[in-house]
Amino acid sequence: MSRCALVGIAALIATTLAAQQSDESFDVEPPVLPQNLKNESASTNNAAPEPILDLARLEKDLERARKNAAGAERLYKMGALAKVEAEARALKVVRLEADLESARLVHAKEEALNRQNRSDPGEMAKTNASKVEIDLSLAIQAAHAAAARRERAEVEAAEINLHRQEKLLALGSARKSDVHRAEQKLAELKAQKD
Repeated sequence: MSRCALVGIAALIATTLAAQQSDESFDVEPPVLPQNLKNESASTNNAAPEPILDLARLEKDLERARKNAAGAERLYKMGALAKVEAEARALKVVRLEADLESARLVHAKEEALNRQNRSDPGEMAKTNASKVEIDLSLAIQAAHAAAARRERAEVEAAEINLHRQEKLLALGSARKSDVHRAEQKLAELKAQKD
């Protein structure tokens, strides 16, 4: 009796599903995913991002990135983190340092302009002006040094990625397009450097 009941229930379910399917179309549309949406901001994402000028936020981000990068090597050796991720964390520190120095330079330039506009003629203005000029020149030097470190780090990361992709291609785990993309990235960075 239980076998007959199961067959009857299965037949009832099958006829119900067949009736529902005849009412609906067979076109199945996949859900819209955010990464599938193409907008103009995605195309401009490849361009240089605009610098963040909030010094406190940049300093906090830099400290957080330094802490993350410090533990990355240990996590890599334990096997909990990929070497690529450890390298990316170190590169992020260099990028944030360059952004912070650029923001400091912008801040020093603004301060120099403000002091120049409100300065009174006299001896006190000259001493303040020389201090502002020294601060500005130090900020310029620090920003240039940080930018140079950033360029070197990005070129080194691109070279490491190219060698990694070539090794993966030799092992059969990568495609030629991956190697070609890594070569293009390295060429772009070297062209920007020159």
